[in-house]
This record gives sequence, C-alpha cells and structure tokens, in this order.
Amino acid sequence: SHQVDYAALATGKWYEDLEPGLVIKSAITRTVTETDNLLFSALTHNSAWLHLDEEYCKTQMFKTRIVSSMFTLSLLCGIQVADVTLGTTLANLGFTDIRFPKPVLFGDTIHVETEVIARRESKSRSDAGIVEFEHRGINQRGETVAVLRRQGLMSKRPAKAA
Repeated sequence: SHQVDYAALATGKWYEDLEPGLVIKSAITRTVTETDNLLFSALTHNSAWLHLDEEYCKTQMFKTRIVSSMFTLSLLCGIQVADVTLGTTLANLGFTDIRFPKPVLFGDTIHVETEVIARRESKSRSDAGIVEFEHRGINQRGETVAVLRRQGLMSKRPAKAA
C-alpha cells in the first residue's frame, strides 16, 4: 500500500517555530457574500432575523443584514490554516475571549493576523506542545471585526531519519 508522508506535506508552523510575539499575516483574503451567510445560516439552523430579514434589519441599528458572527469565527479559523497550522495541528483544545467589535457586512473582504500569545510543552505528549493563538479578522477599511483566542495542540518538528 502507498504511504503518504503527511509531515512532508505540512506547510504550517511547527511548535518550535511558534515563539510568543510572532505575528503571521495570512496571504489569503476572503470577500464575504450574501450566499455565504445564507448557506451558513441554513446549515446551522440559525433563523435569526439579523442575518436573513432585510426589512426587519432596516429598523435595527445597522440598517441592513449582518453576517453571522459564527460564520465570521469559522472564517478566521479557516483563513489562517494555510499560513499557520496546515498539517501541524493535532487538535483544537479550546476557544476563548471571542469578541466581535464591528459587524461583517456583505462585500467585506477579511484578512487575518495571527499572533502567538503563549506556548508550553505538552504534559502527555513528548511530540507536541500547546500553543495559544490570537486570530484577528480585519476588513478592507482596517476595522477589526473579530478577535478570538484559540489553544491548539501543535506537532513538534519531526526528527530526521538517520
């Protein structure tokens, strides 16, 4: 049978690369569409009028529908994968300190900055460590639309075969 060397395919950062204070700006940006919001809302059974009913929203503070904050959270985590964690994350351990200081509107283009907040050795796995990331979503106007902290179990760099 054919064995794939997934460690060789990884483009994410290894535990050793993730020094506290490191900031990684993701190369990928994403323009959020009405379809994104409608599909995400339908898939998650979210029937909130703020995401679906334009007439209702005209009477609310933003005067238009806003993108689901849970979609925004997912988008931040997804955008950063290629530049930060592809193939090097073993598990997400938790999400904390989640904030949405500005709404995401249809047509906003989001980019993500990821900062390494802290790291420590794993107590149960010698081949991994725990890293705390802060992911920040920023729109094309330079406004921060979302901030979240994520704790991940990250692989250490594989030892080279002798």
